Amino acid sequence: MRKSKILFLLLTFILPVALIAGCSTGNTNNTSNAKEEKTIGLVISTLNNPFFVTLKDGAEAKAKELGYKLIVADSQNDSSKELSNVEDLIQQKVDVLLINPVDSDAVVNAIKEANSKNIPVITLDRSANGGDVICHIASDNVKGGEMAAEFIAKTLNGKGNVVELEGIPGTSAARDRGKGFDEAIAKYPDIKIIAKQAADFDRSKGLSVMENILQAQPKIDAVFAQNDEMALGAIKAIESANRQGILVVGFDGTDDALKAIKDGKMAATIAQQPALIGSLGVEMADKYLKGEKVEKFIPAELKLITK
Repeated sequence: MRKSKILFLLLTFILPVALIAGCSTGNTNNTSNAKEEKTIGLVISTLNNPFFVTLKDGAEAKAKELGYKLIVADSQNDSSKELSNVEDLIQQKVDVLLINPVDSDAVVNAIKEANSKNIPVITLDRSANGGDVICHIASDNVKGGEMAAEFIAKTLNGKGNVVELEGIPGTSAARDRGKGFDEAIAKYPDIKIIAKQAADFDRSKGLSVMENILQAQPKIDAVFAQNDEMALGAIKAIESANRQGILVVGFDGTDDALKAIKDGKMAATIAQQPALIGSLGVEMADKYLKGEKVEKFIPAELKLITK
């Protein structure tokens, strides 16, 4: 009788404990196996440029495909706004940060803040001059500048006066496109760069800068604009001044530029693939979060588009 009572007491206290322990292990496994929604932050230099709108669209499409929440922030071409956007996304505890920098130097502080919170950073289109970046995705801008120079040199038969409209000073895109163009054009001693001025990748600034250059330079054979927006502004200035026979080459391959080429107003553009750059950004974030290897630099192919 005593043995039966002891057995009863043991079963009364030990069995529930065992059951509870078993349930805790099961819940832990279920929690760890359940797929938590991950969040990616995307900080864009400006959404007032069709190129970056397309980049954003590419990122959004890939995020939807892979099941990520994507938070987009527009820096409005303002480095202080960019830093504020990054700080806000850090507060929202994003898992990965994609940054298209306003300025390659100014973005470093924002990247370092993300680094301090162990948030991996991927840069898109424009690189950063500091901070820890796990991957950079962009076109080979030096090569693109070379492609533009070779097209102009060939079309002008190796002789003429050229104007260069530069992007935002301090950005890797402006620096690298200019480097590629200048070095390639230097191979042609009879081609002179007679004016070189920043128009900040902006159409209205491209218009005003080109107006001033047209007044100062009576003989212009070609214009290389480091993006299509500036090229389109330059075309408007050329048309308003009723100047004929000026070859205009842009960079990006935006819809407006392709239309201008089709209409015979623009000679060529070095076409990037902004949607691909945005898509690859999300894809590399996904790979990193899964523990897979991510290359430090991933190039996006460029194409010369003419009529």
